[in-house]
Amino acid sequence: MKFPSKNQWERLFDVLNKKEKFLFSFLLILFFTCGSFLLFDFWQQITKIVPAEGGIFVEGVLEEPRFLNPIFATSQVDKDLTFLLFSPLFKFKEGKILPVLAKSFQILEGGKIFKIVLREDIFWEDGKKIDADDILFTVSLLQDPETKSPFRNSWLGVKAKKISANIVIFELEEPSAIFLANLNLRPIPKHYFEQTLPKDLAFSPKNLLPLSSGPFKLEKINSNKEGKIISVELKRNEKYFGEKPHIEKIVFKVFENEEELIKAAKRNLIDGCLGKEEVKYFEKIRFYLPRYFALFFNLENEILKEKKIREALSLSINKKEILKEVLGNEGKLVFSPLMGSFWGIEIEKKENFDFEKAKKILDDLGFLLKEGKREKLIKKEPQFVFKKDLELGSRGKEVRELQKCLMKFEDVWPEGEVTGYFGKETEKAVKAFQEKFKKDILEPFGLSKGTGKVKEKTREKLNEVCFEKGEEKIELKFKLVTGKDEVLQEVARATKKYWEKLGVKVNLEFWDIEKLETEILPKKDYDILLFGQMYDRILDPFPFWHSSQIDGGKLNLSNFKNEKADKFLVEAREEINREKREEKLKNFEKIFLEERPAILLFNPNLNYFVSKKIKGVSGGKIFEQAEIFLEIEKWYIKEKSQLK
Repeated sequence: MKFPSKNQWERLFDVLNKKEKFLFSFLLILFFTCGSFLLFDFWQQITKIVPAEGGIFVEGVLEEPRFLNPIFATSQVDKDLTFLLFSPLFKFKEGKILPVLAKSFQILEGGKIFKIVLREDIFWEDGKKIDADDILFTVSLLQDPETKSPFRNSWLGVKAKKISANIVIFELEEPSAIFLANLNLRPIPKHYFEQTLPKDLAFSPKNLLPLSSGPFKLEKINSNKEGKIISVELKRNEKYFGEKPHIEKIVFKVFENEEELIKAAKRNLIDGCLGKEEVKYFEKIRFYLPRYFALFFNLENEILKEKKIREALSLSINKKEILKEVLGNEGKLVFSPLMGSFWGIEIEKKENFDFEKAKKILDDLGFLLKEGKREKLIKKEPQFVFKKDLELGSRGKEVRELQKCLMKFEDVWPEGEVTGYFGKETEKAVKAFQEKFKKDILEPFGLSKGTGKVKEKTREKLNEVCFEKGEEKIELKFKLVTGKDEVLQEVARATKKYWEKLGVKVNLEFWDIEKLETEILPKKDYDILLFGQMYDRILDPFPFWHSSQIDGGKLNLSNFKNEKADKFLVEAREEINREKREEKLKNFEKIFLEERPAILLFNPNLNYFVSKKIKGVSGGKIFEQAEIFLEIEKWYIKEKSQLK
């Protein structure tokens, strides 16, 4: 096909009138437009948009990093950074244990031996191979008291042995299902740290110059004039053995406070941060941690020892309404200490809000509502009751109590002495007592003078006048303690509102988290505590509810003691078989729900805000906050077209 030449086009326009020229031009433009759309549609059909490499991601944080070393990382920014810099043996996702540095593990001898087989294609960023020596070196440092690692307790009693360059076994003293959580170990390089003594390791400058095994490695740490770290820059680790991330660089930028952090987000100076406030052009990604907040009853409190009281207090709280009003429904209600929805375990039962039932329970217990408060009248029993006949020559406790009573009356025995022996002086005082109350003691027998012997009528009068009797009022009132966190304070006030509507007086105390954890919790200086608890990667209620965890600042916040519950908690820790383990945990759950040592409230979301220019970010269940970056390799900023 031969297209017309330039001269031919010119001659064509010469012969066309104005209307024909307009129509021809319109049809020509329409032809090229339709052709372009057809070509674009064809291109879309044969290609797809895929992530491209490149781009910088900026994370806003509120803490200055101290340790880029997983042996010491306890602050959130340290955990986040070491998560990206150091790979674990295994990672945990949706109830599954997935290999990372390791390619497999075996549980032997009923849970006393764990055999780990490492991959052979794993390297530190300097090119040196990661092997069994690095694993043993890391464990030895964790166990050494001179290292002062905060994670030492998790490794006590564990023997690590090298079988070959890529095989390690961990030997335990007793079978343990919860040891599986230790498979998340992030080893550090032996050849890099072995010249540093354990006691000097925490102060080593190498803690801020890490040798990476993760998807990113350290590029630069930036400080201001005062020496304070203001940002940490990571770049993609090209020696990383796993799926390499699309993002080329991650910058952790440090802010003075949350207000400054949110301002930076609104000005598009950062791409991601945790927060409570919605940010324009940022997407909210919801994560869920294995944690719950609860009202823990101090079971040393005499009133709270009554299970029916605990039931009434539980039924009177509308947890669903609190979740809506305080958290804006950003969370899930919790009905069991097993957190069934998180772990995929069916919950034994769910108990709903029932204010009328709560009132009836308290009424039936005798705690009646009067003038806005609930009180119970209790007959006060005397401190002591005379039961024996006493006379000259008697000895013992009853004689001592007799002498104490007689001395109360100035006209009977004002200068008496408590000896425990019924002598002449005591006999004389008894006669005086009998004659003082002769109408009740002597006259019924036609007597006018005392006999000096303590028998039935004398005992009756002694029991009447010697010891206080009457009624005692017990008011339903409690001290509710929590931290100064804004959400916790709002939940505490909502709880107070429900309970005071029921007629229960509540005194609120809010403490700084440091003082709460170091002073209030160890002393159990509360009647009821509003607090949170969080599980590790393996469901283990033992630290929170076993009776051995009450004293010494441990985590049994309710002082809960139950022999059967203890038995099931211990057995669950040792059981490797998942189904059998769940059965034992369910047995514990039944006891817990029956005894009600706490009111379980909710599991709040962990909301992460990320710029809409960042693609591939998804939420879900995680076991620690740093696992926001669990699938960092799927995140991307740039895109490209690729043939299908």
